[in-house]
Amino acid sequence: MAMAVAHHRESSSSGSIDKHLDHSGKYVRYTAEQVEALERVYAECPKPSSLRRQQLIRECSILSNIEPKQIKVWFQNRRCREKQRKEASRLQTVNRKLTAMNKLLMEENDRLQKQVSQLVSENGYMRQQLHTTSAATTDASCDSVVTTPQHSTRDANNPAGLLSIAEETLTEFLSKATGTAVDWVQMPGMKPGPDSVGIFAISQSCSGVAARACGLVSLEPTKIAEILKDRPCWFRECRNLEVFTMFPAGNGGTIELVYTQTYAPTTLAPARDIWTLRYTTSLDNGSLVVCERSLSGSGTGPNPTAAAQFVRAEMLPSGYLIRPCDGGGSIIHIVDHLNLEAWSVPEVLRPLYESSKVVAQKMTIAALRYIRQIAQETSGEVVYGLGRQPAVLRTFSQRLSRGFNDAVNGFNDDGWSILNCDGAEDVIIAVNSTKNLSGTSNPASSLTFLGGILCAKASMLLQNVPPAVLVRFLREHRSEWADFNVDAYSAASLKAGTYAYPGMRPTRFTGSQIIMPLGHTIEHEEMLEVIRLEGHSLAQEDAFASRDTHLLQICSGTDENAVGACSELIFAPIDEMFPDDAPLVPSGFRIIPLDSKPGDKKDAMTSNRTLDLTSGLEVGPATTHGGEDSSSSHNTRSVLTIAFQFPFDSNMQDNVAIMARQYVRSVISSVQRVAMAISPSGINPTVGAKLSPGSPAAATLAHWICQSYSYHLGTDLLRSDSLVGDLMLKQLWHHPDAILCCSLKSLPVFMFANQAGLDMLETTLVALQDITLDKIFDESGRKALFADFAKLMQQGFAYLPAGICMSTMGRHASYEQVIAWKVLGEDNSVHCLAFSFINWSFV
Repeated sequence: MAMAVAHHRESSSSGSIDKHLDHSGKYVRYTAEQVEALERVYAECPKPSSLRRQQLIRECSILSNIEPKQIKVWFQNRRCREKQRKEASRLQTVNRKLTAMNKLLMEENDRLQKQVSQLVSENGYMRQQLHTTSAATTDASCDSVVTTPQHSTRDANNPAGLLSIAEETLTEFLSKATGTAVDWVQMPGMKPGPDSVGIFAISQSCSGVAARACGLVSLEPTKIAEILKDRPCWFRECRNLEVFTMFPAGNGGTIELVYTQTYAPTTLAPARDIWTLRYTTSLDNGSLVVCERSLSGSGTGPNPTAAAQFVRAEMLPSGYLIRPCDGGGSIIHIVDHLNLEAWSVPEVLRPLYESSKVVAQKMTIAALRYIRQIAQETSGEVVYGLGRQPAVLRTFSQRLSRGFNDAVNGFNDDGWSILNCDGAEDVIIAVNSTKNLSGTSNPASSLTFLGGILCAKASMLLQNVPPAVLVRFLREHRSEWADFNVDAYSAASLKAGTYAYPGMRPTRFTGSQIIMPLGHTIEHEEMLEVIRLEGHSLAQEDAFASRDTHLLQICSGTDENAVGACSELIFAPIDEMFPDDAPLVPSGFRIIPLDSKPGDKKDAMTSNRTLDLTSGLEVGPATTHGGEDSSSSHNTRSVLTIAFQFPFDSNMQDNVAIMARQYVRSVISSVQRVAMAISPSGINPTVGAKLSPGSPAAATLAHWICQSYSYHLGTDLLRSDSLVGDLMLKQLWHHPDAILCCSLKSLPVFMFANQAGLDMLETTLVALQDITLDKIFDESGRKALFADFAKLMQQGFAYLPAGICMSTMGRHASYEQVIAWKVLGEDNSVHCLAFSFINWSFV
């Protein structure tokens, strides 16, 4: 048999005859012409029906001697070979990646071994020093005094001097990237593994703050270097980067003098700027290096009038080592080493500027994730919603973030000025009368307001509130803090000639917030989405007119395990059919965890007076539960920054300023109320998705759903009737049919759905509670529901015929049947109605 198979392979590879085994185990010989005819059909339809196969035999004379059964077997074998080919190709790709990753891990292991040897050597040296005389100790200490770096005294205007500094920078950077110049420790919460983006480490004891990453990316080195050098595209806090001088180095590399400005993350601290020398060169082993360090005594930035708003930071030797891999792709090493001059910010904020974890999240990890994102988009692995290209969606996210940062910082050279602030106000009002909201260089898409933009902003300290939990709540429960009329005003202001003071066109918010996803980053750390707020006018003449408002929104930092990451919710009103260059006026929230230094027992809540609103921040005692680990008790404080922007007409400035200040104060009050509710003394943030208030626990509801199904229909909903508690909930949650429960109110609202139900409606468990039963059915589905509703209430169950339902994104899903039944509680009272959509699929 083995010989027969070998002979078959040899013959088929020759191209003249193709042999296949039929179900009886006999070979069927196919000529080259027959194979060509079958391949043509396979290209059009890999799985032809019985009728199509019979038609093929009739129409193609060269196949007339082949039986339909044998044709069927040929297609089965052909599909199997195609599947095997794809799997082999996939395994080869995985093998290449694993080989490269294995090489990277072995190098990392070698580096760690060197670091251990160095520490052992240093330890022995210190022991020896302890036994020497004090005089010898004094001599040794004198010999080890750190001298001023030579580059600071060299002539930075001399190309030869710059090349010398560049070579030193390269050597120091490589010693950090692949050597033991810095004592690196693993980044908390980010263990390396087959599915991780890379290997991340932070400095344990060195001057300044430092972070390091290494990973594998399926892009070529030159493309990676191009992306990383364009820092504003991936580093959200980079305001601008200007290259002032560029000249070639003698070894084929280039040296650049670069001026960079970065935003301040809150209203409580000044922004940073930095002058650096950037050196790009190739190594003998084919690696590409981009390294960078600060130049001392470089003077102010290009705009001396704006210099007062910046504090000069220092970059110690940092950069990117990019090494090509066999079979394509690259291995990247990234090092960011900074001195952020923490002395210049209020004491309560200093942990933010002294934390290597924060630098890792904002810069090092962000850079590697961005490159991975571009690599996946280039390979076509990423699919986005509403037909938008990935680059367009990335630009939207960057513009939202940049617009929010501009509002928080309020730079003078952008046209911002403080309005009537005596220093005692909790909410800062800034005005920009020169703001041009052009999304691109196209002047036709620009929107210059007659008055300008007014921004109300504030920062406050939160105690014992997990930032990820708070930002998730703000995203999913907008009606808890937002005023629909203010959203509607901002949206209307974007349309030329539609200025109106809030309240002039009274509108009723229906309470429905629909979240329509546009795209997300590869690890879901940031989501881009469109929010539709449904409203109706209260005016008599257009009572039935829709007043829906649309927002473009980014949400990030929803993972509670991401150490050092800030959480953001930034949004801007848009037109329903927003073009790629739509003007954006972003507003939103940023919550930054403060990493307290070890041993710092001082309560900055009461001792520091530099924060706004500190008198109203007592949201709960800073208790630490015994069961918490060190990381959870570490992030007990965070800074919340709020900035809301409002377009205005020149004659409405005072009115809009009053409205903006009052509105932001009301938002702050709402956020403080929410913060109290979700602090550990309130709702436990570790509990998963919750049901609506007043409903039973999820496990109890699952029991009621299954028990009532068996009672009414005489059969079990799940495979085993012995399941109880969490096991029953788990099986219900993963049931292939979409199972949804709705309340028995006059307007039934959904209160629970399993995973398939959420997938079918394209929503979340929280947003589900804004959807009414009638909205998901089409016209015929609603008629069928109303026709059988009386039967459902009378006999306890009903069968609805096949039909179409609609997701929250407007997509149609077909189903073969709907089984509806009454869910009975403990006292046999009707708790809710359950619906099971059998064999649903998107049309």
